Order: sequence, then structure tokens, then C-alpha cells
Amino acid sequence: MSRILTRVVLLLCVFGITAFAQEKLRIMSYNLLKYPDNSNTRNEYIKTVIEAADPDILVCQEIKSLSGVNEILTDILNDKWSAGSFKDANGSDTDNAIFYKDSLVEFISHDTFPLQNTNDRNISEIRIKHNFTPDTLVIYSVHLKASTGSDNEARRLDGATRLRFLTNKLSDYSYFTVLGDFNIYRASEPAFQKLIDDTDRHYFVDPLDEVGTWHDNVNFRAIHTQSTRTTQLSDGGASGGLDDRFDMILVSQTLMDAGGITIEVDSYTPFGNDGKHFNNNINAQPNDAVSPEVAEALYRSSDHLPVFADFDFGPIVSVDDKYFTPTSMELYANYPNPFNPTTTISFSVPGSQFVQLTVYDILGREVENLYNGIAPTGKTHVTFNAGNLGSGLYFYTLQTASGSISKKMMVLK
Repeated sequence: MSRILTRVVLLLCVFGITAFAQEKLRIMSYNLLKYPDNSNTRNEYIKTVIEAADPDILVCQEIKSLSGVNEILTDILNDKWSAGSFKDANGSDTDNAIFYKDSLVEFISHDTFPLQNTNDRNISEIRIKHNFTPDTLVIYSVHLKASTGSDNEARRLDGATRLRFLTNKLSDYSYFTVLGDFNIYRASEPAFQKLIDDTDRHYFVDPLDEVGTWHDNVNFRAIHTQSTRTTQLSDGGASGGLDDRFDMILVSQTLMDAGGITIEVDSYTPFGNDGKHFNNNINAQPNDAVSPEVAEALYRSSDHLPVFADFDFGPIVSVDDKYFTPTSMELYANYPNPFNPTTTISFSVPGSQFVQLTVYDILGREVENLYNGIAPTGKTHVTFNAGNLGSGLYFYTLQTASGSISKKMMVLK
């Protein structure tokens, strides 16, 4: 073996043991109010907001131009960030843009789809891939028709119908989410009902499960995102104080289920909303959610609050796992064993396929489903926490279309 090849093998071995990376990513949606209008006075405020929220993926609505995208990269974000391709699809109207930390995410594509009324803003379909896991996420960004009235509701329904048409073209095990400025006033509005209609495939789920009339309703004050001001500023944004839930993140059922990518529901955050600013300025003190500096930045940056959530992309694939190609399904002995309270269970499959990894007690009763989704080619690691279980013998079973394998493990407290 040559000296160079020997060094490569040694490096792979070292990285295979020591390389760890972030598997949880924070995705944030932010309507930036006709950016780059007034950017010379807003950039520092927007920068303060983004640094405080600390997203890994940032999807923005109301971006007017490629020059605006470039200005966000150079004047607001740092060199850890890149931008996906920008589709200036609606001419004089605004569009969607995506920014991401390229050490964590690979940008795949950005496509846009027009609505029936060509004056309405296009839907963006953005695909990204986690650098350290095999998972791909489809992100839809929307900015549906604004304002009340039956005509505007019908145009929002057109957007929701178009979106469902797009998701229905995805594979059964796709992970997808839609975020943005929906301009929807109540859960009973036809557009929202179309999005969550589970009688058809590939519907959306509201992680907060907040059903009702959101507009000007104090009962939903903790999830309102618009408007950050009670009076109109020179930037022309909306006024009236926080009283609408226009900005949301909705997810596919696959993102709610165990296995693969999952949303951490408790992380869902209308950033800066402490539930105490109903019909008020977001910078009115005290604000228990953010510092006075950040509250002021939210007030000055846009008439919308950003919304973010954390997504767990599942087990990290180490370097040695990436180069491992199994020829058959394998289920490995958990380690450590016996254990208290956590252990790691690993399995491998020869080709990306749907798998289930389930824990049973000694009587054959299901204890926990650890993985329920598409597993990549190669090795996958899953952590099992038995903190709520008693000492004893348990079984874990890997099930695929080609068969199943079971092994024993011992909880010892």
C-alpha cells in the first residue's frame, strides 16, 4: 500500500470514530417587507433578529430582487451562509429566497409554480439535503393573497389547491413542510381546510393544533405574528399591533411520525411573542421573550415576526458509515448492554427502503417505535432511552419488506 493511501485510510478511521456533527437544524420563515426597500436603515435590525433567533436555514418572503438576496448575504449574514438560486418569477411583485449554512446543508433546487391568477405570488418548492445524514427535505414557501373578502379567500384557496397538487406528486415517504405568510384569518377558512384535509394523500399538519378564529382573538395572542406595530412606519408595513396568525409552519405527517426527519413541536416559536403584546407594539416593555434590543429590532425590521422550529434529521452518518455498503439487512447488538438508561441500536440495509425498528417487552407488547420511515443505504444508529422502563429483558425487531430480525437487550437499574 502506498504511503498516501495509508494516510487516507488512517484519516478515514480517525474520522469514523471522532466525527460528530449537528443533526438538528432550525428552520425560520421571515417576511422581510419588500426587501431591499429601506435596507440602509433596516439591515442592522434584521441582522440583530437573525443572530438572536440563530436559524440554520432561513426562508424569506417579500424579496424583490437578486440584488436584495446578495445584500442580505453581504450586509446581514456572515461567511457561514450561502443563498440558493433566486427565482424572480413575478416581475414587479415579491418572491421567496432561501439562505442556509453550507457547512450543514446542501442546496439542491428551487422551482416556482404560478397560481391561476397571475397577479398572485408564486409558490416556491425548495429542496435541501442535510450534509451529515441522507435525508432530503422539501420546503414550500408561500405568500398567499392578502386581505379579507370572499374574492381574496378564493384566491388563497387557489394557492392551497395548487400546493396540494404539488405535494400529491411527491413519493409516499417524502418529508415536506410549508412555511411563509399565509394571510389566513381563521382555521375554518377554505384555504386552511384544504391544506389540512387528510382525506387525500400528502396533507399538512398544524404542529400547534390551534383551531379557531385567530384574527383579533386574545385567546391566540401567544401565536400572533402580525403586525409588530400599532402605527404605520415610513416603510409602509401594516399596523394595528399583534392580532393575526399570518405566519406559520405546517408539516407533513411524515415529519410528525417517529423515524427519519421529525419536527420538535415544542420548539415552534413565533419569535419575540411573549403572549403579552396583543394589539400592541412588539417593543413595548417589558417583553419576556427577547431582550429590549431584539424587541426594538423586530419592531424596525418588518411588520411580521419570524417563526422558527427545530427539525431533527435523525442519526448522523459518520465517514466510515458513508463508505459502508451492505449486501444484506443487518441488525447489530446494542451497545452498551446491559444499560441504564440509554443504549445505541444500529442496523443496515442494502438500498434505501422503508423500515420499522420496534422495542417489545418480554410479553410481546410494543414498548416504543424507534424508527418508522425510509432508511438510507448503509448503517443507521438510533438511541433508545429506557428511563421510564423497569429492569428486565426486552427485544428489538427490525422489520423490512424482505423480513425481520430480532435481538435481546437488558435494562439494569
